[in-house]
Amino acid sequence: MMNTPIASAALAAALLSATALQAQTLDKPLVSAQELATLLESEDVAVLDIRAPEGSDSYAEGHVEGAVNAPYALFRGPEDNPGQLPSEEQLTETLRNLGLTEDRPLVITYQGSDETDFGAAARVYWTMKSAGIDDLAILNGGLNAWTEAGLELDDAAVTPQPSDITVTWDDTWTASVDDVQAAIDGETDTQLVDARPESFWKGEQAHPAAARPGTLPQSRFFVHSSWFSDGPAIVDAEAARKLAQENDLIGSENLISFCNTGHWAATNWFAMSELAGIENVKLYPESMVGWSNAGRDMANAPGRIQHLWTQIKNVF
Repeated sequence: MMNTPIASAALAAALLSATALQAQTLDKPLVSAQELATLLESEDVAVLDIRAPEGSDSYAEGHVEGAVNAPYALFRGPEDNPGQLPSEEQLTETLRNLGLTEDRPLVITYQGSDETDFGAAARVYWTMKSAGIDDLAILNGGLNAWTEAGLELDDAAVTPQPSDITVTWDDTWTASVDDVQAAIDGETDTQLVDARPESFWKGEQAHPAAARPGTLPQSRFFVHSSWFSDGPAIVDAEAARKLAQENDLIGSENLISFCNTGHWAATNWFAMSELAGIENVKLYPESMVGWSNAGRDMANAPGRIQHLWTQIKNVF
């Protein structure tokens, strides 16, 4: 039987779809230490080690074999606004220097010292996904889980071959100031979810770079550490979905996750979007530091004297 043009087109589309599925090496957003070790034996997988803050020798002292040193600060803003996004040009230069490409699977590794530490990996994951790399995952539990599994660390520095990737930011998962304001004004069906501990949401604590304590009007809090049940490893997809349902995080047309600088908020975004599978979850990257310093309206903001007392308590 002679193939018709329509049948041929359908066959070609099916083949392309099958090829795309085969190319997706990382079929879930979290990998265990043993899963990563097995992957590295059989697949060409890029690994980033996002530790090594200034003055640290953590990368030199040991990392997953083949991992490239990529300190978290590369993907963050300046000290007075850490949540600020680097420009597309800056990200393009960074990703090229790290040897990253859109078609090579990527695993992000971090220390795994506590729940807060996971936020760095989640923020880099969110950045990479928005930058066009969608075949990616996080090593659940970080390097601590790797060594606890009896796997060895390597101390050989890796110099990547620069790539020619060009970043075009996809804002599907990014909440703008206008998105936040529209949610506050009731123009959209949006939950504003504060990932910080309740004391921040109540205005009893504030980030040092924030203009004042407080939270976004119309927001609720769901602390980022809620997604961890036993140590620094985040829960799996089934548990995340159940937790999201129990806490009414499912149902709104949109969700916007925020915190102080888009760090803890990245954990909430990752858990809701990538694990629980909730659609239309966005991260507000600059969060309360950017919002407060812009002089925008806030809720639970203390008066002048109470604010001064809060500053004194935060120092001591």
